[in-house]
Amino acid sequence: MTTAEASHEQSVVGRPEDALDRRWNLLIDGELVPAIGGRYVESLDPSTELPAARVPDAGPDDVSRAVDAAQDASRTWRRMAPRERARLVRALGAAVGAHAEELALLDALDGGFPISNMRNDVGWATELVELFADSSMALGGDTVPASAEHLHYTVREPFGVVGRIVPFNHPLFFAIGKVAAPLVAGNTVVLKPADQTPLSALRFGELAADVLPRGVLNVLSGVGPAVGQTLVAHPAVRRLAFIGSDAVGRQIQRAAAEVGVKDVTLELGGKNAMLVLPGADLDRAVTGAVHGMNFVGASGQSCGSNSRVLIHRDLEREFTDRVAAVVDELRLGSPLRDDTQVGPLISEAQRGRTEAYVELGRTDGAQVVSGGQRPSQFEKGFFYEPTVFRAVDPRSRLANEEVFGPVLSIITFDSEAEAVEIANGVEFGLTASVWTDDIRTAHRVVRELDAGYVWINGSSRHFWGMPFGGTKSSGVGREESVGELLSFTQLKAVNVMLD
Repeated sequence: MTTAEASHEQSVVGRPEDALDRRWNLLIDGELVPAIGGRYVESLDPSTELPAARVPDAGPDDVSRAVDAAQDASRTWRRMAPRERARLVRALGAAVGAHAEELALLDALDGGFPISNMRNDVGWATELVELFADSSMALGGDTVPASAEHLHYTVREPFGVVGRIVPFNHPLFFAIGKVAAPLVAGNTVVLKPADQTPLSALRFGELAADVLPRGVLNVLSGVGPAVGQTLVAHPAVRRLAFIGSDAVGRQIQRAAAEVGVKDVTLELGGKNAMLVLPGADLDRAVTGAVHGMNFVGASGQSCGSNSRVLIHRDLEREFTDRVAAVVDELRLGSPLRDDTQVGPLISEAQRGRTEAYVELGRTDGAQVVSGGQRPSQFEKGFFYEPTVFRAVDPRSRLANEEVFGPVLSIITFDSEAEAVEIANGVEFGLTASVWTDDIRTAHRVVRELDAGYVWINGSSRHFWGMPFGGTKSSGVGREESVGELLSFTQLKAVNVMLD
């Protein structure tokens, strides 16, 4: 058995205590190393408020070393045939799949997400890897009849070093799912996981060290803005991709523009509307509202959550009562239990933010019909009850600002035109859903909505191959599709003079 095979077959974290007992390292230039300054920080388990592990706290020198390694590796990686790169990335996905239970445990441990949902995340990540590996032959160019006497064609070339900064709410899914496209496209990558959830990304780095050539993927954990800022500002990093809040996204745009002309894509926040129109199937809509809010699995901490339900006034009472009854039955508990549906929020700060918005809602006259407080059964942990408001004013802060917590606002309307106006009346435009049995109405309303990803009689589910992304303050660019793969290339036009 080779070293790589041993690493792929053996888990190093089989129990929660294993994560705390072992030494975690960065991945730089194919080597598992500590931060240059020797600094370590604690990653907390949000369900217990106790340390889950001690991880390296990288700094600017580590970023420089990682980018240098990625630049060196790029010279060979970019010249490799796309299908050969895809073969190696596919092997990386297989290594991740072989460690699904271990990686799900790590995400449950330092993210507080129910382990059953984190198993799904690992599966989704490997599916995205397969999508991009399968799409490697789309990296070709075109011939163009620009003249009668010469040959004109285009080729796609990688940028070089890509900086990938991912958030805390789907740690492993983002770690592997969001490096697959740039790698298959011929770029090398420096990955920065979220401060709060570094463990699965660091373990992913260990697996990658046995599969990919050295320097092709580098993984840096670190607390605070130092790593991210240095990566964004590094002159050798011409392509950046970020998932997170709109405020940080704007900071990245500014910082990148100050040092060079960089290609930046952003998948940012959402204040997503679910429009329940007359004639909708209320059974399906109630299920869709609870499922689409991502109470289960993410405690509402998802940019795609349908945090605003817009419902016709005649349907509101029955609909709201039924949603509240379903939410009241959701099971809160330890993320390590298979039967837990709702875990804690990621941090005390995130719980405090949620509490502040709940109080704002009450102050503005909205009515709590489910949740609205810390659950009494937990002495420790950043738990907060899934919360449903009715009678929310569409002009209020609760209805316009992203909470990124388990808070669902129900807003009434009297006409289709009013529903569309309310839905479009926020600064975000990530997702939306329309619920009606009238297909003509559905398509008419969809045409009017300012959102990048829309469902008719559905919510929350992503379909790999469909471009995901938003409008307005929800971001720039599209992911989860061939378009994402191509976005990590630059087009070169070649003119062959034949006479």
